[in-house]
Amino acid sequence: MVLPLLPTTPFILLTAIAFANSSPQLHVWLMNHPRWGQIIKNWHDGGRIDPQSKIFAISSMAIMPVISYVLAVPLWAINIQIMVLCIVAAFIISRPT
Repeated sequence: MVLPLLPTTPFILLTAIAFANSSPQLHVWLMNHPRWGQIIKNWHDGGRIDPQSKIFAISSMAIMPVISYVLAVPLWAINIQIMVLCIVAAFIISRPT
């Protein structure tokens, strides 16, 4: 799933919480899902982010200001984008693996 400016992970975690509270069957299905299950299990196990996800996230964030520049986004907006991305990158890097 690709949503402009919105990461997918919070929605996956929110879905896991909603399924856990509403339908044990759907929660088990989500936890055993081949793509999303491990991400949710890692987060439940101490807020871990696997190294591959960290690399993908940081790489994607590094490319975004370049894309914004190519699309002629105003420099003030790119500077704000860089500041926000640096804060998010610091959070991702600080998470255990």
